Amino acid sequence: MAVNEEPRRMFEVFLQRKLNVLHGAVLGSGKVTEQELLEAYRQYQDDGEIRVPAPDTTERNNQRLIFGSAILLFILVATPLISIVLEQAIATRCLVPNNYLVWEATRPISDCDFCRGVHGPLIFGNLTKEEFRPYAYSSQPIILKNAISHWPATKLLNYTFLRDLYGKIPGALDSVQSDCQFLHFKSNFLTLRDVFSMSQSRAEFRKGELPWYVGWSNCHPQILTELRKLYPRPHFLPDDAEMPNTDFIFLGYEQGAVMHLDYIPRLMWQAQLRGNKSWVLAPTPECDSQCKSFTFYVEPGDAVLVDTRLWYHGTYVPKGEFSLTIQSEYG
Repeated sequence: MAVNEEPRRMFEVFLQRKLNVLHGAVLGSGKVTEQELLEAYRQYQDDGEIRVPAPDTTERNNQRLIFGSAILLFILVATPLISIVLEQAIATRCLVPNNYLVWEATRPISDCDFCRGVHGPLIFGNLTKEEFRPYAYSSQPIILKNAISHWPATKLLNYTFLRDLYGKIPGALDSVQSDCQFLHFKSNFLTLRDVFSMSQSRAEFRKGELPWYVGWSNCHPQILTELRKLYPRPHFLPDDAEMPNTDFIFLGYEQGAVMHLDYIPRLMWQAQLRGNKSWVLAPTPECDSQCKSFTFYVEPGDAVLVDTRLWYHGTYVPKGEFSLTIQSEYG
């Protein structure tokens, strides 16, 4: 996936800021002057090498020039390498999805209104659309107990069903790598094909096998149509709530997702189809003095709604247990 011009521009600005900080720190050390850095840079421009002049009459000047030359060499050599590595990471879908490094570096500062006074999720029963409306576009985390327990997916959807469905539709497995997003988390799977090729013993996490947990966006039209027969549009969402033509699937044992923000355009809902899952929510760092982190868990049949654009969040599955969730956006 190519890095478009806007993320590239933001990356260059971010990198320039970091280099300016490094440049200021070097000068602030008192061991090298602006003129010495310029002289070292001029010599580099002349022949592409850092050359230290003949020993000065003063040992201190010689040491300062060597120090400055070494710092400049580090800047000139390391900066392109860092740029290449980070740019490749940004462009690699499963390593750092959706230009995460750029977005994290340029994230707006939060005003903390979203988390101030929040100590846990609001927990409701199975609300109707009208009852849910006052909370629909809130940043307050919400759990709706047993809201999706009537979905056929809670009984029919599992690893085997997904493996067989993707296996019988031509191009479906490859679409996850080419068009959709695959998240391997801590597992050693690089593709969805790897996931569906594992042994039955590992798929069931039998004794002696390694745990695994993965997720992917389901953007294949035929797969999406088949799966949405097992779960409808959540009945509690407002009529004006738009949903994308992509859903996420998360399944596996024990591991879950590390703490992160989601850089997505809409609010998020997630349906817990099988197993339990614990969530950890934390405010953005600038709100640590005003807001608190907290944990909660959801059970099969529950729906959880979190503004993952504002709350840092991570999940984990209880030891030895299997979890399967469907997730989508609305707004």
